[in-house]
Amino acid sequence: MLQDYARAHILFCLVPAFFIAGAISIFISKETVIKYFGPKANKVLAYSVASISGTILAVCSCTVLPMFMGIYYAGAGLGVATTFLYSGPAINVLAIIMTGRVLGLELGAARAIGAVVFSVIIGLLMALIFLKSEQQRAEAAGLAELPTEPSRRSLGQNILYFACMILFLIFANWGKPKEPIGFFNTVFSIKWILAGAFLLATLALVFRWFSGEERKEWVLATWTFAKQILPLLLGGVFVAGFLLGRPGLNAGVIPNSIIANLVGGNSLFANLFAAVSGALMYFATLTEIPILQGLLGSGMGKGPALALLLSGPALSLPSMIVIIRTIGFKKALTYILLVVMLSTIVGLLYGTF
Repeated sequence: MLQDYARAHILFCLVPAFFIAGAISIFISKETVIKYFGPKANKVLAYSVASISGTILAVCSCTVLPMFMGIYYAGAGLGVATTFLYSGPAINVLAIIMTGRVLGLELGAARAIGAVVFSVIIGLLMALIFLKSEQQRAEAAGLAELPTEPSRRSLGQNILYFACMILFLIFANWGKPKEPIGFFNTVFSIKWILAGAFLLATLALVFRWFSGEERKEWVLATWTFAKQILPLLLGGVFVAGFLLGRPGLNAGVIPNSIIANLVGGNSLFANLFAAVSGALMYFATLTEIPILQGLLGSGMGKGPALALLLSGPALSLPSMIVIIRTIGFKKALTYILLVVMLSTIVGLLYGTF
């Protein structure tokens, strides 16, 4: 599993994400982040933008981590940052469409609605629970008092620069659809042309609009994120692979057959077990769909299936380790428990009604 993870995700998933995170920390001013995502930002705007980020970023629970760290360290509030952290991998448009086509329109719609609502609820609860500590964090760093300074580049230039990096990330990781869906197959057939075009555009913009010193700072910031995150992620993937095996294969210490037997029906335990299992497993983008298809065929209830869909893509054992390192054990544990508890409750309600 560690070998598969390194081959499939480090070069085209994590490396671009590290560069995006480095760019956020260097090229987007702390004043701008605080203005739109900080303690005194417009809450409706901040949570709205954070909650729909997954419709743009087709990333997994690990690839979103560098970007989460970037905006959090730049001064974003805990609530908005965790909304982004959940929505990034959970509200993946392609994954939701494939869920509807493969697992049924009902389950796909429930996943889409649940993920958007979840991201906002989790963010608001995190902000409320840690209101005092977040105020102290803002005051200690002077985040609430920073004046707005003009950027070296216009807003349009920054948007174009980040759009090129994000589009490279999206197209470089565009997977082949399991079913012949016209648009997605067409994009897949030319994915490297599109990815290459946006990579060249990114390089052109960097050399045109940024100084040599800025480019050096960008690379150093990117390397800092890589050093912080990669060892933790790889260690977490190794442990997850040892316990659960590669997704879809019965190769871990805990056999898949045991999991399938424990998530049948729609009991509270079945939904809780599905939510916890999903939170611990590592799912690359879209891999949760064929795995769930197999589990449903083995007798898994629809309630536990939704619980796993809501907790699985947004969390994994590797991502938990990095989240703890970023925001501390207490806040990270609260975030993890909120995801698991809400997934369990919604799965139970869905399976019942």
